[in-house]
Order: sequence, then structure tokens, then C-alpha cells
Amino acid sequence: MSNLTAAQQNILKEAEAIYASLFNSIEGSIFDAPERAINLFRPRLAAEEREHFDVLFLTNKNSMIAVERLFSGTINQTSVYPREIVKRALELNAAAIILAHNHPSGNPEISRSDIAITKQIKSAAELIDVRVLDHIIITAGGGSVSLVQAGHV
Repeated sequence: MSNLTAAQQNILKEAEAIYASLFNSIEGSIFDAPERAINLFRPRLAAEEREHFDVLFLTNKNSMIAVERLFSGTINQTSVYPREIVKRALELNAAAIILAHNHPSGNPEISRSDIAITKQIKSAAELIDVRVLDHIIITAGGGSVSLVQAGHV
């Protein structure tokens, strides 16, 4: 941040404050439809230049416990480890999770690897009675795809 002007640093601080207030207003919200998760993940992922993998941890009634970035990668891939997702779900006592990652290329297509990792995470989570409710893909520019709506979860 040292390369930024004072005005640019102030703009970033203001943006962070706005995002924090928006995030706090949805903390504890019920996530009962893909659109609610998309609205949470879009500002977190749409402008990123590298792939990131975030997880929304939920209670048994699908209210938010936490949302965390668990993995980061390159411009077109990130390594995701189901073990780490399951470990964090146990730590937070989550009953359900919603997965999300971005496609910095802007390509909204669901890849074979997107489907495969979703199935691996779902299988691992089922062993500890954690439900995978959806996997959201956010594209550069703010487009989105729900793997549930596409029939893959």
C-alpha cells in the first residue's frame, strides 16, 4: 500500500469500511437461496485477478457463522484441499457450507475440475454430517453460476 497516494489510501479505507458494514448487516442472515450467497460472494471475488476459494459456514438453520478465504492460487487455478475445509467446518461447528470461487478470465462455464472438487468436498463433508448446499462461481465483471441451479450439486 506504500505505492498509493494518501487520497487512494483513504478511498481504500472507506471501501473497506463500507464492505465491513455490509458484511455485518448480513452476519447471521439466512442463506436459503443461491442469490443470497451470490450477493455475498460477488463483492469478495468479482474483481480479483487470481483465483480464490471462499467458504461460507452455516448453522443447522442456514444462518451465517463465518465466511473465509481458505485457498488462493494463480490466474487460472487454485489448489483446494477438502480436508482443510472439513477441519474448519468442525472448528466452527458448522452444519452446512456454501463453496465459492472466482474465474478471473470472465468465463462462466463450469469446468470438470469444478464439478470434481465439489463432489470430493461433498463426500468429505458428509462423513462429518456437514451439508454442501451450493458451489458458486463468480466471474470477472460480476457474473455468476450456481452449481445447484446447473444440476451439479
